Amino acid sequence: MKDILLFSLSLLFLQPLFLWELVVGANVTYDHRALVIDGTRRVLISGSIHYPRSTPEMWPGLIEKSKAGGLDVIETYVFWNIHEPVRNQYDFEGRKDLVKFVKTVAEAGLLVHLRIGPYVCAEWNYGGFPLWLHFIPGIKFRTDNEPFKAEMQKFTAKIVDMMKQENLYASQGGPIILSQIENEYGNIDSAYGPAAKKYISWSASMATSLDTGVPWVMCQQADAPDPIINTCNGFYCDQFTPNSNKKPKMWTENWTGWFLSFGGAVPYRPVEDIAFAVARFFQRGGTFQNYYMYHGGTNFDRTSGGPFIATSYDYDAPIDEYGIIRQPKWGHLKDLHKAIKLCEKALVATDPTVSSLAPNVEAHVYKTSTVCAAFLANIGTQSDVSVTFNGKSYHLPSWSVSILPDCQNVVLNTAQINSQTTSLEIKYQNFKHQSSDESDVSSKALQLDWTFVKEPIGISVSNAFAKPGLLEQINTTADVSDYLWYSISVEISGDESFLFNGTQSNLHVESLGHVLHAFVNKKYSGSGMGNSGNAKVTLEKTIMLSKGSNTIDLLSATVGLQNYGAFFDLSGAGITGPVKLKGQDASLDLSSKEWTYQVGLQGEQSGRFKDSGSSEWGSLSTIPTNQPLIWYKTTFDALEGNDPIAIDFTGMGKGEAWVNGQSIGRYWPTYIAPQSGCSSCNYRGAFNSGKCLKNCGKPSQQLYHVPRSFIQPGSNTLVLFEEMGGDPTKISFATRQTGSVCAHVSELHSGPVDAWSSSKQIGGRLSPMVILECPYPNQLISSIKFASFGTPHGKCGNFDHGKCSSASALAVVQQACIGLKNCSMDVSPKLFGDPCKGVSKSLAVEVVCS
Repeated sequence: MKDILLFSLSLLFLQPLFLWELVVGANVTYDHRALVIDGTRRVLISGSIHYPRSTPEMWPGLIEKSKAGGLDVIETYVFWNIHEPVRNQYDFEGRKDLVKFVKTVAEAGLLVHLRIGPYVCAEWNYGGFPLWLHFIPGIKFRTDNEPFKAEMQKFTAKIVDMMKQENLYASQGGPIILSQIENEYGNIDSAYGPAAKKYISWSASMATSLDTGVPWVMCQQADAPDPIINTCNGFYCDQFTPNSNKKPKMWTENWTGWFLSFGGAVPYRPVEDIAFAVARFFQRGGTFQNYYMYHGGTNFDRTSGGPFIATSYDYDAPIDEYGIIRQPKWGHLKDLHKAIKLCEKALVATDPTVSSLAPNVEAHVYKTSTVCAAFLANIGTQSDVSVTFNGKSYHLPSWSVSILPDCQNVVLNTAQINSQTTSLEIKYQNFKHQSSDESDVSSKALQLDWTFVKEPIGISVSNAFAKPGLLEQINTTADVSDYLWYSISVEISGDESFLFNGTQSNLHVESLGHVLHAFVNKKYSGSGMGNSGNAKVTLEKTIMLSKGSNTIDLLSATVGLQNYGAFFDLSGAGITGPVKLKGQDASLDLSSKEWTYQVGLQGEQSGRFKDSGSSEWGSLSTIPTNQPLIWYKTTFDALEGNDPIAIDFTGMGKGEAWVNGQSIGRYWPTYIAPQSGCSSCNYRGAFNSGKCLKNCGKPSQQLYHVPRSFIQPGSNTLVLFEEMGGDPTKISFATRQTGSVCAHVSELHSGPVDAWSSSKQIGGRLSPMVILECPYPNQLISSIKFASFGTPHGKCGNFDHGKCSSASALAVVQQACIGLKNCSMDVSPKLFGDPCKGVSKSLAVEVVCS
């Protein structure tokens, strides 16, 4: 027992083992228990980081933080549409440099799972398929279709060949131990009929024929043919069983939160539930688990799909969108990984024996002649229980798992968090503003000099064209822009039956979405928009017409293309009609008449978003605000320091933003989440994507990430295209950083229960420890904002002493921590005194690092 505890304590300040060193030139296979690397079964913890959702400058830090969090493997999709935007023309530069990303992972000593797909879903535009694929004659996506299979095989083979040329597969001495072909096809394959079975069989054969030397997987594919490993995706995968007793139980997507939609509240998932799900998976025989996402990142440019997926892809991941560790999620999962690794020899050696200790309480024991590990789970959602196991009493909180690496001592319970927590500070440029609540962001105006250009209403470019009838948008634009103009001229004599009051009519427009703006005689008339649940738009607006010729200009805008579902590529977008002028007794259907079309905006075609010196930009003492279709431009100085940068788009409507010509994505702060749906979230019980929400009644996204690598020394250019109307003078720049570092750890129960991984043996009993560490290099603990041993309550940034508090707590913590990068102390009356005998006590500490 002592050896286990000392080893566990030592792990608190050590990096994970360099698994990479163990697999150079490795033979990777599998059996029914685990992946087998050079003849050794391994328990592997993985996390998803998508290379184009961050920058090459961010990659090393993200990967090092993942390694420090206890990961062995980094998992990423391969995004076909960014690599082959034009057929047979490839791009692997910058954020698209897949080889560099894989090598960066390898340099950190971690492994790689390369999910080629090439369909990825991922809330990514068009599911990762390039739009040109749609126009190949006779093609049908994701089925037994020769044109599609030819292109899929060509791209898959290209990626495999690239990896082979760089010796990146484990069989060549590289870090890639797994590859994935297809993605979640089993969720929708029934819609494709008998051809689906043939397609899956072909996909498996095609992939294995590429001879990577490592196993291939298919997630959510119960009929994945041998030797493909079928794997599970979901919030819980403990009940999953592979389709062969020769394949290991693998979890390729454990959703750490959920994606954010414009118009929706912000989803989050409590770490106690994630830890419960992970522990249950390993308890019930799993040996490979991946977090989706471990770092979610940002949907730069127009890469978000959906439609209506927001620019932020934070996903409530352990490392947030900006690359900042999210506590206590990151730390609690790190402790969990250590506890699981202590069980590795037992987990891979044998199958578990299972017993019931009480209603809703299960014990799984992995035991051989030399090793023993046990998991005790209370899957009930209402009551804590005490049970007897191996002759000892154990307290099990509801919806929790206790891990016993020696079948006797608990090193971690998933419901009890001993990890430090942090508060987030958002500091506005030139303003002193701090917030401990990520959702509490107040806008601070920044004095910038703005110039502007008005985007013409309607047709304004020479390559416009006329066609009878209403054209579907994606087929017309090939998604080179969010925008498509539909323009028509209507002659009015004044006695038409579709008029009332002489010159008025109701304009009725139906569209597949996602946003629609109407202009009559070059004046704005009204807008309509869909939502993530229903992208369709119906606009009904009374308009004023005049005698003679009248122009009706309709601007249809997409907000990311569909990325999921059977035949998602055929869902379509744009104005499908009917388009009518309606009077009291009659109507005029304009749908089949001749319309003039313009793909995209004049400013897009001229490259206005990257133009920093053109004379077309106008300057007035008062720039036009709250008007649609305006380009704005300003310059700003680089923000000091190295903290992540965000732009607060309060005051703007909807549009896209570019910093030094690089798109930071769509912004839409005026799309407000519903007032209802947010409430306190109990982690106990099955989680779903709508269970835990915050920021109801607030903008779905207010802050937008600007990577430091987008910023150049000195002057920088910000260009906005404002689609709906806004006031750029209200925009603010801010930096994000970790503020206070906190911990709140309780005393242990009496008896031989709860020997934590962050504990040590004192006076014959086990005592928990508070461990605090500054999050950034070269930082030291400079002050103690709060320290209380007794009955403190509250959360980081808002602790309170409660009714019972040791008078010596502050002095003890100051002596232990001031001037150090990290410090630790026992949560024990022996150190702090006993301010209230017979009462269960805890230690709460808040420190400042600088």
